[in-house]
Amino acid sequence: MRTNQLIIALFQRFCWLDEGLQARLHERGWPDVSRPQSMIMTNIVSGIVRPSDIARNVGISRQAIHSTINQMAKLGIVELAPDPDDRRHMIVSLTDTGARMRRDAQRAMDALADQLADRLGRDRFNALLETLEADWGDNIERQA
Repeated sequence: MRTNQLIIALFQRFCWLDEGLQARLHERGWPDVSRPQSMIMTNIVSGIVRPSDIARNVGISRQAIHSTINQMAKLGIVELAPDPDDRRHMIVSLTDTGARMRRDAQRAMDALADQLADRLGRDRFNALLETLEADWGDNIERQA
């Protein structure tokens, strides 16, 4: 079994997708977006809008998420506002500019998925998605 290559292969394929997305967005005139910024946008679109929840999903500190969100706000992509359900928390949302960028990003991802399905074959592509979307269970706990 080639388990040592699993994390490398997954990361390389993630980078392939992210670099393709960035190139297509750049061609459409959008500013370069870092991977953390891209992951924040993905979370927002998925309905995860509290910075602390996004930080947990992305696996970085809340301070790093706030710094990245502030960078994105300066670019006019996102905005922070008090959570109407709990004023102790903030929520992040896409601005009109961010929503336009997201639509272009979705088109780019659709094109990348089509390109990948053409290269792998539709059956292998669907099997890949099914495997990645399967319930892998809880993460393995560290042994003491």
